[in-house]
Amino acid sequence: MRPRTPAAAVEKVDTAFLETLLGYNARRAALAVIEEFLPAMAPYGLRPVEFSVLSLITHNPGITSRQLCSTLGILPPNLVGMVGALEKRELIVRKPHPRDGRAFGLHLAPAGQKLMRDAEQTAATLEANVASRLTPVELRTLIRLLKKVYQRD
Repeated sequence: MRPRTPAAAVEKVDTAFLETLLGYNARRAALAVIEEFLPAMAPYGLRPVEFSVLSLITHNPGITSRQLCSTLGILPPNLVGMVGALEKRELIVRKPHPRDGRAFGLHLAPAGQKLMRDAEQTAATLEANVASRLTPVELRTLIRLLKKVYQRD
């Protein structure tokens, strides 16, 4: 039996290649924001996707499930359960759509209005904290460039 050669020890991890990749950098930035977001939204009982859904309902009263799915890239079966859970928490209500008899518009219930006033203020504060390393111009530029990556229009 030959003696084993010890494996080389890595003193400093080389991430140079990964750091050239958009996906890697976008994911690392997203994780940094989510790390702050999760504990900040815990008092409201909201995960990021629920916050996004409620924010869209807040700013688009009467939005349909189809519109939510298309805007957020959510699969309809996943949204159905979430809408049901938000409705059970009495945060949203469904109302008949004025032009499409098969659809329902989603609206905030009074409890949802209060929750979202507070949650959106909390989100704005934590976003400002996370983005504090950027100048206002850098932040606007970063958001504009990220939108260029994911928007199809």
